[in-house]
Amino acid sequence: MIVATAGHIDHGKTLLVKTLTGVDMDRLPEERARGISINLGFAYWPLPDGGLIGFVDVPGHERFVHNMLAGVCGIDFALLAVAADDGVMPQTVEHLQILNLLGIRHGVVAITKTDRVDSARVAEVKSELHRQLAGSALSGIPLLPVSAVTGAGIETLRRSLVGATRRHAARYRDGQHFRFAIDRAFTVAGSGTIVTGTVFNGEVRPEDRLLVSPVGVPVRVRGIHIHGSKAGRAQAGDRCALNLAGIDVGAVARGNWVLHEAIHAPSLRMDVRITLLETERAALAHWTPVHLHLATSDVMARVAIRGSSVIAPGASARAQLVIEAPVAALNGDRFILRDRSASRTLGGGKVIDPLAPTRRRASDAWLDALEHDTPDAAIADLLKIPDQSVECAHFETVFNLTAARAGPMYESSGALILGRARRVAIARESANALRENILGRLAEFHGMQPQAPGIEIATLHKELARSLSADAFGSLLRDLAESSALEIADPIARLPGHDVTSNAADEAMWRLVLPEMLQTGFVTPMIAGLARSVRLNETKLRDFLHRKSSTGEVMRVADDLFYPKVTLATLAANAAVVARSASRGLFSAAQYRDATGIGRTRAIKILEFFDSIGITQRIGDTRKMHKNFVPILGAAKPALVAAPVPARKAGRRKS
Repeated sequence: MIVATAGHIDHGKTLLVKTLTGVDMDRLPEERARGISINLGFAYWPLPDGGLIGFVDVPGHERFVHNMLAGVCGIDFALLAVAADDGVMPQTVEHLQILNLLGIRHGVVAITKTDRVDSARVAEVKSELHRQLAGSALSGIPLLPVSAVTGAGIETLRRSLVGATRRHAARYRDGQHFRFAIDRAFTVAGSGTIVTGTVFNGEVRPEDRLLVSPVGVPVRVRGIHIHGSKAGRAQAGDRCALNLAGIDVGAVARGNWVLHEAIHAPSLRMDVRITLLETERAALAHWTPVHLHLATSDVMARVAIRGSSVIAPGASARAQLVIEAPVAALNGDRFILRDRSASRTLGGGKVIDPLAPTRRRASDAWLDALEHDTPDAAIADLLKIPDQSVECAHFETVFNLTAARAGPMYESSGALILGRARRVAIARESANALRENILGRLAEFHGMQPQAPGIEIATLHKELARSLSADAFGSLLRDLAESSALEIADPIARLPGHDVTSNAADEAMWRLVLPEMLQTGFVTPMIAGLARSVRLNETKLRDFLHRKSSTGEVMRVADDLFYPKVTLATLAANAAVVARSASRGLFSAAQYRDATGIGRTRAIKILEFFDSIGITQRIGDTRKMHKNFVPILGAAKPALVAAPVPARKAGRRKS
């Protein structure tokens, strides 16, 4: 469990942790000289049962709130220190506001320096704290009077912290990529670059290869240390140190992340929900400049509010943050906003979409879905949005989902995944409706234009599924083609069996042409010779054969060379026999020529056609059978004119 201190300057936070752990967390000489914390301090308290409490001590001075914010990111528990003599002070209030905005729900208040006051004053401070905590996420937490000087109440505080660790739920979740927020970077002689921080998601092991984000530098984890000792693993909820190879210490700093490459997506624009503190005197206006504190980072940003509206004090609204420097964030990340001069906290909120589009605003329905607490609920609502597809890579990055986690989630939500280059998810019901629309549109088109080969796929996409990417639409068409619901002959789609030659003139021409092509067998003539044989106009015959090829009964093998499909099936069966008799299944064009009795030039043209439709595959000067020809050309028996002759092994010729 990670505990962060909070509270006004000189209210005893550092001394309290030293009393609990024996560690003085003021490391810097100026801190010890001045008696105040300036930067973050760290300590560990090993528990008798093997557990471990990590403490992050934050500065209490208003000038160092930026350091305080870096320390309280990713914590589990707040230890608020309030001096009994001073009571609630300005930084007490601001720190409480920050903890509340960050959603910290567990903690304890240590009323310190009770050795300086009487019991009446302690009761007065308790009453004041009850009022401050009322309505916040920390309402109802224990208020424990203590004195680090006399030791009064310290044991009770210890028991409270130990009890909290037993109730603490582990933050690690399966199905998330590793993400680690850096709060310090330094070098150690003989080891190189060391970064310390908190693991937000996933797990890490030595030798893992990761990225420093948002700078995008690849690194390797040389080692892991927890509480000063080597560890074989660190997971979400752990504070640890990582020894990184591949990056100089000058290239990494507080505000960076170490993470898996799948979630490296630096952003300059985020859709967020902002809550403005009710103590603010004025509303938050559109395009207000702010300091954005997210995890350990501090960058300048502008608040873009829809309709150039405002957010009233105490109100919550969606907005966009337009950021001056790239940040790495995920859905659900908490952030704090401070004014331009970094003198006061304005409010805070939660990231909805860290990769907000720059050209257009996301719809309310889209953002409503992303505001759900779980990706399962989010995808279920996204799939309900009419004409909406979900880009899988974007969704999985936004919610930090591994493929093992995302796959079953899509399945259970009723999503259909389409596309190859860019996968998208759509509701199965929507996909089924689109399939029906596609088939209905093709039937309508064939009825209106029976001599047209089909509809161009680009036109069909534009008419019926403009919101889908071309890749995803093509994937849906391929599914329909594989189930024989339609046929694809780039760049057109048509219904199976659609015959553009189904008219009296074309049917009469086919009755002349087909017998001639079948009679000539494996050496069917080129179009000019075929036209002379059947006494037809060459141009008209060429146009007819091109149109007839859309039915699949005749196929274009090369320029001006067409074969009936049944003849090509026999030629493919011949190739399969030649391959079976060849060494390692590799046969040459010459072997195929000799076995089929056709000339070398024609044999090469036929084999190149088989290559183009995937039946054969060329390997150097030889070929092998690549796919079963039957699903493509139909069943056929071989008809060889000579038995295949195996290729001779290379050797010295006899003289």
